Amino acid sequence: MSKNRKVIITCAPTGAIHTPSMSPYLPVTADEIAKAAIDAAQAGAAILHLHARDPVDGKPSQDPALFVPFLEKIKASTDAVINITTGGSPHMTVEDRMRPVMQFKPEVASLNMGSMNFGLFPMLDRYKDLKHDWEHQHLENSRDLVFKNTYKDIETILRRGTDNGTRFEFECYDISHLYNLAHFMDRGLVSGPLFVQSVFGILGGIGAHPEDLMHMRRTADRLFGDQYQWSILGAGKNQIPLASMGAAMGSHVRVGLEDSLWMGPSQLAQSSADQVRRIRTVLEALNLEIATPAEARQILNLKGGKQVGF
Repeated sequence: MSKNRKVIITCAPTGAIHTPSMSPYLPVTADEIAKAAIDAAQAGAAILHLHARDPVDGKPSQDPALFVPFLEKIKASTDAVINITTGGSPHMTVEDRMRPVMQFKPEVASLNMGSMNFGLFPMLDRYKDLKHDWEHQHLENSRDLVFKNTYKDIETILRRGTDNGTRFEFECYDISHLYNLAHFMDRGLVSGPLFVQSVFGILGGIGAHPEDLMHMRRTADRLFGDQYQWSILGAGKNQIPLASMGAAMGSHVRVGLEDSLWMGPSQLAQSSADQVRRIRTVLEALNLEIATPAEARQILNLKGGKQVGF
């Protein structure tokens, strides 16, 4: 892994895990998503990882038409790198999940590196007053759901995205996902620098113990050597502690309301920008420099903001 000490902050201000009823601060409309993303960029995020939602009920959607309004506003207001999801929601087909990436040809797209159980149903014990029928179904259905990301699915996303000049944030929820990524690297379908986003604390994936983080790092070092850039995503209460540990060990970091609704015990984050500022305080206390969007593009060998389709 590179010893580059410019730390890239990725911010994910919205997403498919949490539902609007869980926090009044979760952005839903295009204007809300645009503001949340722009504020996060101004706070120091070099990369913005974006999902879209139906503005009426907040349901996750991969309809490209819902991306257009906030993509245009974000691009007009910041030079941050745009990272569009191909994960979408576990309930979507791969073709649906790929629609916005194929249309907008972003510099970066997320890519889940393996099929897995993705258990969101424990949230039903904590959130009793869900406003929309789909929210309860979304959580309950994860009790009997495999988030499908087969080798064929991954190869399809890789080939189509690479043809558009898009590089990937490889979301690795478990050790096996690192081996899957090494498989595609051995076949020449991906090349360094790999942007490996290690995800901790999702039920069905690797846990959030510091030893889990160390195991991920040791395995990635052995498989990829200096051909990867490591980033840490801790879900829920693990967001800031694991990002801090990872940064001290050489990683980049990801924060945002997609991954955690919290700033502290029983304290909801009022914005993703607040979470960016919180982790930035930690990084600067460690004497680490925050990467600008231009530096992130150089570190990850991206095509540049002028080469996208929006």
